Amino acid sequence: MFDFVRKHMKIMQFVLFLLIVPSFVLLGVQGYDRMQEKGQPVAKVDGQEIFQQDWDNAHRAEVDRLRQQMPGIDAKLLDSPQARYGTLERLVRDRVLAAAVVDSNLLVTDQRVARELQANQDIARLRGADGKLDIERYRALLAQNGMTPEMFENQVRNDLATRQVLAGVTQSAFVPPAQAGVALNSFFETREAQVARFNAADYRAKVEPTEADLQAFYKDNPKLFQAPEQAAIEYVVLDLAAAQKGVAVNEADLKTYYEQNAGRMGGQEERRASHILISVPKGAAEADKAKARAKAEELLAQAKKNPAGFAELAKKNSQDEGSAQRGGDLDFFARGAMVKSFEDAVFALKDKGEITGPVESEFGYHVIQLTDVKTPKQRSFEEMKPELEAELRKQQAQKKYAEAAETFSNTVYEQSDSLKPVADKLKLEIRTAQNVTRTPAPNATGPLANPKFLTALFAPDAVERKRNTEAVEFGPNQMVSGRIAQYSPARTRPYDEVKELVRERVVAAKAAELARKDGEAKLAAWKANPAAAELPAAAPLSRTDVGKHPRQVVEAALRLDPAKLPALAGVDLGPEGYAVVKVNKLLPRSTVAPQQAQQEVTQYTQSWGTAEAMAYYEMLKNRFKAQITVPRPTDTPGQ
Repeated sequence: MFDFVRKHMKIMQFVLFLLIVPSFVLLGVQGYDRMQEKGQPVAKVDGQEIFQQDWDNAHRAEVDRLRQQMPGIDAKLLDSPQARYGTLERLVRDRVLAAAVVDSNLLVTDQRVARELQANQDIARLRGADGKLDIERYRALLAQNGMTPEMFENQVRNDLATRQVLAGVTQSAFVPPAQAGVALNSFFETREAQVARFNAADYRAKVEPTEADLQAFYKDNPKLFQAPEQAAIEYVVLDLAAAQKGVAVNEADLKTYYEQNAGRMGGQEERRASHILISVPKGAAEADKAKARAKAEELLAQAKKNPAGFAELAKKNSQDEGSAQRGGDLDFFARGAMVKSFEDAVFALKDKGEITGPVESEFGYHVIQLTDVKTPKQRSFEEMKPELEAELRKQQAQKKYAEAAETFSNTVYEQSDSLKPVADKLKLEIRTAQNVTRTPAPNATGPLANPKFLTALFAPDAVERKRNTEAVEFGPNQMVSGRIAQYSPARTRPYDEVKELVRERVVAAKAAELARKDGEAKLAAWKANPAAAELPAAAPLSRTDVGKHPRQVVEAALRLDPAKLPALAGVDLGPEGYAVVKVNKLLPRSTVAPQQAQQEVTQYTQSWGTAEAMAYYEMLKNRFKAQITVPRPTDTPGQ
């Protein structure tokens, strides 16, 4: 064979040219590379495809963001098929809105971007006492997320532009008072009702299934009694802990790092302040706001006249009940702990005892006195050495991990019949697990709780040829590859093994059927002779107070025609049984305070605006031919 290739090299080159070039002509070199690198398309918007890699990258970023916000969140929730599909839907939404921005020629001015950046709390913490932004810390903050200032500001500009697409719909939503009144009255409507329950559990003792019943149910429902396919697996994990094993930090590097970062790691300045609050309710009229501001200015004048009496003045006048009793004292706080306008005012003060105001916030108007300043003590190199070493080791481990990740991915692919080569090369442990299935076990952790890794394990090539899976990222700086050592296909469990489960299913089904039949018979009898109805005592029933009743019962009661009350209705509760509900009359709603009534109308208007925005978004999806080509995952029980 190889002799033929050597003797006929020109012919072979020509044949290869004929085979390969047409694919490049059809796809283009970049398109070919992109298909190889980015995987299969998973969605399309406005003629532009979204690839598997785009989806993976977006979900990884989403998971990182959520973990930062909620460190204790269950990892299985973040990487479930439903969570991943939600990320794809958001990715499609972003692409649709971006297409709408281009189509509508929406622009965002530099001034608008600047205002948005000024309102960013993370950036605000990087400003000095003079209000100037520490550019170097700003760049360092963005670099942690792999961004430059230009990239971040462009992202902000794009976000503002896409917000404009739906903002015009939500902000212009208008609901006439009469329409809002009808909808709200319907939602808050209360009815006097009597509910008789026919619980399936009460009928279980009446069910005595025969052996034939059990055998028939087992034969008709084989999928209910299947043992899933299982595998015994080997896997290797590359993470920061593994990368950190060979990291050594020398004294010179530590001292350099200390000189560069001592200020940052030494802690934040904290300030103590007292305030007098004149509160202003949200949505207050301009006249009320002006009156509150005038009161605050009057108190400011009194406080400046007698700074030593600030505490007494706060006790008598502050409308912040929590701090007023303490003379307005708010104790020590660092930047980021208070609302921005209040915080900026406190950190702009220079001397203890200095007073400023009125400062407006979402709570009203504040008169503020700076009472103390706690400047962090500069710790010595020896004091900070342990945490400096830990942070530097972590940074070096991250760099080493990035280098090892490529080796890991290449090795598990190139030597796919064993995990030993990659384990030896990177000094990793080969781990084992038994009875692994396609779905994570309830108490699974780490890669065994990752649906993407389990899907790769049970791919045809991995099952049939016992090949290594691709390198799968299952968390930040965490990568895994595995292979099946022993495979057991799915099977229907023998009848003798599941007989008790079959019996449980049959008894539950027949008990629910008996409950339903009894309930329907009682309903028919009570409709024919209402005086004979045996119902519990009447009680109020509404959407806001369902009591112990299932939601289906409440909805059935509220659907009955109010003009034909009293009236009876039957409600099939499925495996729980049956219910008969009798609605006697409508109950008047208690008087609602004007402020609460206005709040309800506002919430209804916001909900209406959201509904209109969703309808508009659906129209945009059709306009830009948005399509997701992967199936939506089905929920499993308990999800």
